[in-house]
Amino acid sequence: MKAALLRLSDRLYADGSAKYGGLPAALIAATLVTGTVDAVSYLALGHIFVANMTGNVVFLGFAVAGAKGLTVWAPCLAVACFAAGAWAETRSGRRAAGDDRRRLVRAVAAHAAFVTLALLIAALEDDTKTSTHAQLTAILAFGFGVQNAVVRKLAVPDFTTTVLTMTVTGLAADPFGKPTIRRLLSLCCMFLGALAGGLLVLHQSVSAALGLALALLVAAGTMARVAGSGTAAASEK
Repeated sequence: MKAALLRLSDRLYADGSAKYGGLPAALIAATLVTGTVDAVSYLALGHIFVANMTGNVVFLGFAVAGAKGLTVWAPCLAVACFAAGAWAETRSGRRAAGDDRRRLVRAVAAHAAFVTLALLIAALEDDTKTSTHAQLTAILAFGFGVQNAVVRKLAVPDFTTTVLTMTVTGLAADPFGKPTIRRLLSLCCMFLGALAGGLLVLHQSVSAALGLALALLVAAGTMARVAGSGTAAASEK
């Protein structure tokens, strides 16, 4: 498995296995998670996002303007909890020892714990209630804040896991090459995650979609742990 993940890294980046190790594979799985969980939040939690904060700011503007079906509190809650998660990870990351791989593994594990909690709430409570929506929004947004703080620190090109605006810009503006493949892969992963999450929410349940997200996070953490990261090792030399 390790050899396969490192080969993938080399296919996506020049000398990728030495520079990024298995991080690209883990971030690909995390991008699938974003599509899946944002399908849950948009379709089942009142037309908000828990990973895409740009969308929430826009929705907040619509809500203040008086758009029907939107609330002011939901996007505000999502943005606040996302920011709290990023703040908490940044502060704890400064105190914890370890390279980039270990930091990503810890962040994915924390994110998985929050998704597990959300899964339990969705399974045990009425997911049509506003109070349940608020709990799920807060928990899921906090988890994505934790994950995104680490992804920002890692700065692996073209795998932000949540934001695709510059990815699409790069596809249109830059000549074909390895960056093109990375950007297409990122777009496809977000789409496939949203498709799978949407199908599960609409035809199965919120719990089923969150279960898929949890499985993907476990896979992401496993890949980060198995393949490791060459970034920290290179910086130490």
